[in-house]
Amino acid sequence: MIKKLWIAIIAIGIAGTVTAQDVKFGVKLGMNVSSTHESQVNSLDPKTGFVFGVTSEFSLTEKFSLQPELLFSQQGARASDDDFTLDLNYITMPIMVKYYVVDGFSIEAGPQFSFLVKDEIVDGSQVTDVTAESFDLMANLGLGYQFKNGLFFQTRYNLGLIDTNISENLNVKNGVFQMSLGYQF
Repeated sequence: MIKKLWIAIIAIGIAGTVTAQDVKFGVKLGMNVSSTHESQVNSLDPKTGFVFGVTSEFSLTEKFSLQPELLFSQQGARASDDDFTLDLNYITMPIMVKYYVVDGFSIEAGPQFSFLVKDEIVDGSQVTDVTAESFDLMANLGLGYQFKNGLFFQTRYNLGLIDTNISENLNVKNGVFQMSLGYQF
């Protein structure tokens, strides 16, 4: 746990010490389509949820910028008959490096540090708390478009890099496709 806390502190420190030419702040709201990857749970389907939070963008050059965010993200998976749902909610901290290909259009990539705030299995009417890993590290890759008025669209795929231990016999990796709309001021 202490190692994970240090990783988060270092990431915040790097994001905070960047000398930027231009700084923008904003909010974003979007939809997640999440799943879990593990051969033992191939019968689970994607689960939809929300993602929302705050964002900032530090211009480093005319083409490159750094975009740290603080988000709430609903993730997990479900069975096709809707009687079984794995709910995993996180506070996430992506730190994206953005490259503007042309004016407004960007390609983005970076790590995401996620801290678990809810982990439960809903099976019919029975709700069971599970003890999943409290930290998840993901690699993000995405595209975005920023309008001159501050409105922006982003789409990303977040790939889990470490196992999230759901139970003794079940280790999964999260995978999240994310679409969001936001506004920077």
